Amino acid sequence: MIGRRQFLIGSAIAAAGAATIKAAAAAETAVLPTLDAPAAATDSAYWTAVQNLYDVDRSIANLENGYWGIMARPVLETYIENTERVNRENWFYARSAFGGDFENVRLRVAAAVGGQPEEIAITRGATEALQILISGYNKLQPGDTVLYSDLDYDSMQYAMAMLKDRRGVELKTFAIPEPATKEAVLAAYKAVLDQTPKAKLLLLTHLSHRTGLVMPIREIADMARAKGVDVIVDAAHSWGQIPFKAPDLGADFVGFNLHKWIGAPVGMGFFYIKKDRLADIDIHMGDQDWPADDIRSRVHTGTINFAAALSVPAAIDLHEKIGAPAKNVRLNHLRNYWVEKLRPIETLEILTPDDASMHAGITSFRLKGKGSKDDNNAVVVRLRDEFKVLTVRRAGVAAGQCIRVSPALYTNEAELDRLVAALTSIASS
Repeated sequence: MIGRRQFLIGSAIAAAGAATIKAAAAAETAVLPTLDAPAAATDSAYWTAVQNLYDVDRSIANLENGYWGIMARPVLETYIENTERVNRENWFYARSAFGGDFENVRLRVAAAVGGQPEEIAITRGATEALQILISGYNKLQPGDTVLYSDLDYDSMQYAMAMLKDRRGVELKTFAIPEPATKEAVLAAYKAVLDQTPKAKLLLLTHLSHRTGLVMPIREIADMARAKGVDVIVDAAHSWGQIPFKAPDLGADFVGFNLHKWIGAPVGMGFFYIKKDRLADIDIHMGDQDWPADDIRSRVHTGTINFAAALSVPAAIDLHEKIGAPAKNVRLNHLRNYWVEKLRPIETLEILTPDDASMHAGITSFRLKGKGSKDDNNAVVVRLRDEFKVLTVRRAGVAAGQCIRVSPALYTNEAELDRLVAALTSIASS
């Protein structure tokens, strides 16, 4: 009886291992031609092959890919296989093998983002990652001040505001200037740091979900450090659009997404805590599963989506197969394609500058003098219903609400032509 039990257990482990190998190899089924490096942004054969990895409804142009990124077919196939395996093997896999596989996922993420494994912990998204970093930051004293701007993400603003009650600190907010330039942005951060001698913590968004503005993040982080201010960076939208590694940001605390521009299943993210700063973030909810000097004690999620986690390496494989630099130039091309055609229209305000260091694929706009919720909702509805173009209204920008355009790797120029025609008509009317 013992021998039979051991045989069955061994067979189950072998089956799980075989499924893991099969799933990990799925991303490699994506056969792409060689990219023409001098024409990387517009190599039609290459980007058509990439577009063909995505099953999308072309009857409507989806230019709202900032919410979450759909999985490419190789990742989706991996996710389905993992879902079937976890559902089939259930408790045995979850209790006997998932822990090791999940650790391998963490190691894969650490390698991809340029961090050490002991600096990375997996979460259910950037929101959870950043909430943990903000709420757990324990170096604040009553009377200290924390800072954030109008372009920072709503949930992160809420978490910063919560520190007033939890830590007894003061809250100071400020607006990023329009029109935005690198010099104006740096001046705004310098001014708020100079004017706030009790500042101890700054929330800093690498790429704004509201307007698409990319911050000169290293310069701001260095500026804050010189003032004795710690920085928590929101990199939810930047990793996957912009080539960089976590240490490049110059910040000790960073929250990332895996289900936006990396293309993993929904519900995956992680945070980075520089190794010598772990003690400055509280253990999460009194966790006792991990030692206090293990970063995994800083997130206690409970039961996660096993299959989603197991599919993260397939998403990273495809991300790296295409390459962050290639993704960056393609997304910038798609952004420039429509912006260059529409910027001459005086009744349209394009909210990110053409300086390549200040944008990636996302850019927002508003009709001049039309910054209300109703104004922008009306444009979003007309784009959707009349022109079959999906966009989204974004609130919270100090100068007025706006509409975000976020193409994806599967977006083609014909869909952007539809946006250009639509906005030309709307602006003229």
